This record gives sequence, C-alpha cells and structure tokens, in this order.
Amino acid sequence: MEKLNVLVCDDDTAIVDALEIYLKQEDYGVVKAYTGIQALKALSEQKIHLVLLDIMMPELDGLLTTIKIREELNVPIIILSAKSEDTDKITGLNFGADDYVTKPFNPLELMARVKSQMRRYTALGSLATNSSILKTGSLELDPEARELRVDGEDIKLTATEFGIMLFLMRNMGRVFSTEQIYEHVWNEPSYSAENTVPVHIRRIREKTEINPKEPKYLKVVWGIGYKIEKY
Repeated sequence: MEKLNVLVCDDDTAIVDALEIYLKQEDYGVVKAYTGIQALKALSEQKIHLVLLDIMMPELDGLLTTIKIREELNVPIIILSAKSEDTDKITGLNFGADDYVTKPFNPLELMARVKSQMRRYTALGSLATNSSILKTGSLELDPEARELRVDGEDIKLTATEFGIMLFLMRNMGRVFSTEQIYEHVWNEPSYSAENTVPVHIRRIREKTEINPKEPKYLKVVWGIGYKIEKY
C-alpha cells in the first residue's frame, strides 16, 4: 500500500517537529517545510497527500501559498493559525483550504481532522456503489473517475467539494441542512458546519454556475439547507 505523505509547513520548528511525531505514530510519511516557498518546492518534487499549513510565515504566507497550491493541485489543505475569529476561518476556506484548526490545538483533534481529509481524498472513488454517471441538465458527475463536468467542460474540485457534490447529486431534489451535509461528507459530528459548509458551497457555485448568485443547480432552501435541482 502506498504510504501517505503529509507536508507540514510552519516557521516554528518546534511545532513542525511535534507534528512529525504525531503523524509518524499514525504511520504517515512527513515532509517538512518552514516557509511557503519551501512548501511549494516540496509539492513540486514529491507526492504529497495532505498539507498542514501555518498562515503567518516569512517569504510567502499560508493564504498566498494556498492560492498557489490550488492553481495546480486539489490536495487537502488544513490551515493552522493563531487567529480564532470566524472571519479568519472563512478567509482561509475562501482561499481554497479544506479545513481550519486554531492554535493552540489538541493534537488528537488535529489527527482526527487529518484522517478525515485523507479518507475523503484517497477513497472518494470507491464510495460509489456503481460507476453510473450522475446527471442533471448539463451537469455530470463521474464517481469512478472523480470528475465533474458542466457543458462537457471539466471542473476542478477539491476532495471536499467533490464529496459535497457526490452526496447531493446522489440525492438530487432532496434538501439537506448544513449539519447533515457536514456529517455525511466529513464523517464526523457537525463541527462549525454553519461556517464551513456554506463557504464550500459558494466555491462550488463559483466553479459550476454561470451566475453564482442565481444558481441553476446548487440551490439554497432558505432556513432549511441545500439541494441539487433535478432536471
């Protein structure tokens, strides 16, 4: 079985070394970086399955590094930050991160987040009970190939975004609350779903809808949740 590698990037060497110990206990390979530039270099040279990324770093901060990573890769990114305000969390997610953990963090909670993201990233293709392509209008999702197309054009999604679309398209026409979406996609009890899920939904809309403010496919049912419209 291929060893799963985690890139840990933080300018605090003590944090990097501590995370290395916890990750190796879970049998992950660990690649270390201390600046955003080093992180991008590591990603270009090695197979990385998940990134733990500090925000406040020299040369290139974590948010700009996230943008650079998303230009090429859909690897899960968990932001590490001393900032705990909801606006900071939402900013990180808007920049393309999959999750956000506030310092000081509980190492066991962080490892649980890592495992959750890894499961989604490495096993989404096997979630399908069959390989039938899911369709509604000009929107097509191929569970086996892990591809989403709109009008025949491939849409790049992160593992989290794909998981949300897979869940909603398998249940087209049904409305799910943010808590239900979180629990099905993250496979854990709802945690900050009221902030996390809407940000991912907005990013999906920006990629798939002609007019994200008036979506054709991924719709909000006010006061209840979200659904994929069936055509």
